[in-house]
Amino acid sequence: MSELRELYQEVILDHNRNPRNFGQLRPHSHHANGHNPLCGDKLELFLDVVDGVIKDIKFTGSGCAISTSSASLMTQFLKGKSIAETRIYFDHFHDLVTGKGLSDEDLDDLGKLAVFAGVQEFPARVKCASLSWHTLMNALDTTKHIAQTEN
Repeated sequence: MSELRELYQEVILDHNRNPRNFGQLRPHSHHANGHNPLCGDKLELFLDVVDGVIKDIKFTGSGCAISTSSASLMTQFLKGKSIAETRIYFDHFHDLVTGKGLSDEDLDDLGKLAVFAGVQEFPARVKCASLSWHTLMNALDTTKHIAQTEN
């Protein structure tokens, strides 16, 4: 089990050091900002959605390793996914990080995103891992409010 944990940590550190899809996307069809006041994470998300499919997705911002790597892995994972699929993956990811449990099939569907299963043990880190996903939902819903992890 420790080998698996080490592998997960390495994936998170790699995506923090070298975030994928980092930068602004111009032009874009959807956009939202997110902020985690507890940790100080800030995120700006850009999407190009064509015919209900995420053709491209990028982010900018600054944050802790969990927040940055979550945004990086999320953007890699969602390219080419439909909006309907994306909403299902949001629910699965949220269940994963909050410890609600997933079926083996749903866990497999999340691919590398499963590395965030361990954050459920650290409630403050759940907010770091989920910030990019909440920001994504605001972008898809064209909500002008900043996505926040606090009420």
